[in-house]
Amino acid sequence: MIRVICGGKKNTGWGADACGEYEKRLRKPYDLKWEFIEENKLLKKLSDWPFSAHDFVICCDERGKNISSDEFSLLISGEFLNSKNVVFLVGGAYGFDERVREKADFVWSFSGLVFPHELARLIVTEQIYRAQEIAKGGRYHHA
Repeated sequence: MIRVICGGKKNTGWGADACGEYEKRLRKPYDLKWEFIEENKLLKKLSDWPFSAHDFVICCDERGKNISSDEFSLLISGEFLNSKNVVFLVGGAYGFDERVREKADFVWSFSGLVFPHELARLIVTEQIYRAQEIAKGGRYHHA
């Protein structure tokens, strides 16, 4: 299972509906567990770094590395093979500070653009589904 920890409010309306469409298609170990935490509480939680060596933490941040969907799939599936728990951090309105980015195992940029929370959550969900399909050789991804 993949944990997605988000700063801000839970998805409602179109964001929840869109994420739900991809979530229905996810199978273990690509299935998701969402955790929504008020942004200031999330930053406090992350200052104590609640993750262990068994967690592979991916911080979603525009200052991160931009990779292809194929590379993303290899990254996630490789961590599953290493028996790691995959954790995504999706920031609130102000993103993450340098300390969080330094502690993360990987800092992932979707692009040079900045996106609102709901759209960022949808991108994460869709790319996890795409990674699953790439790993199993499905037809969803056309490379």
